[in-house]
Amino acid sequence: MPLQYPLVHVDDIAPEKMEEKEGWAISEFRLPITGAHGSSTTAFHSIFRPGSTHAKHAHSECEEIAVYLKGHGVVGQGDQRAEVREGHCRLMPKGSTHFFYNETKDEEAMVVGFYLGAPSVAGTGYEFHGDVTQADLDMPREGLTEGILVHLDDVQPENMNEGEGWSITDFRLPLGRHNGSDTTLFRARFFPGAVHKKHRHDNCEEIYYIISGHGLAGAGPDRVEVRGGHFHYIPRGVEHWLHNLSDTEPIEAVGIYIGSGSVAETGYVYMGDVTEADIQARTPL
Repeated sequence: MPLQYPLVHVDDIAPEKMEEKEGWAISEFRLPITGAHGSSTTAFHSIFRPGSTHAKHAHSECEEIAVYLKGHGVVGQGDQRAEVREGHCRLMPKGSTHFFYNETKDEEAMVVGFYLGAPSVAGTGYEFHGDVTQADLDMPREGLTEGILVHLDDVQPENMNEGEGWSITDFRLPLGRHNGSDTTLFRARFFPGAVHKKHRHDNCEEIYYIISGHGLAGAGPDRVEVRGGHFHYIPRGVEHWLHNLSDTEPIEAVGIYIGSGSVAETGYVYMGDVTEADIQARTPL
């Protein structure tokens, strides 16, 4: 039976053919969730092989959130530079020039992210602002004051109410109203058996990405197994949940509450337990 709500694996999406002359020297760039799925926001998945770069550019129509999941490199924001590695999370303001360069010699960098409120790359107001030069890379890497750059290791886990369905082992909010973002970015880790029970967000859409692990996801009537590489789009007001099916392996996920700067702003409503009937109704991978 077809799913009612979009669940897309990156392996099932062909890489985009982006113009290198417009700064897109990215090895693989995929768009798993776009306006074609009903989403207000585009989600991207990008691979940077050693030495590859997304050159200087800006988005005149939207902010961008990026999560660095593998590798390390240097980022630019305006006239500032910083090093990033696995676990860094970043918000780039609308209209601000930025870039990323994978400076490793033998390791891919993987970045997932979101063009907030833009249903396509064209809708971001993409503008190419020039190549990344050696002078750019040689600049002092003293951090960024424009936009937001934070590492997950520096973010404390939230104390969520298990009685409201939050049986998540480790839930962190690297971006949100607390540090200047109108959209909340979350990182969730589910140890074996952990579950985020049935709930909905009446004030926002949600997109999440499974970094690793294997679980069962519900969205409305859908009951489907998920694994690392899946993106899931949840429209406003739709009941959803996520259960770790593994006896040994955690699930790790990142996602956004679009246009809501905190969990409270999402209009969170707890809707009950995930039952054995829910689990038995699953559609296998």
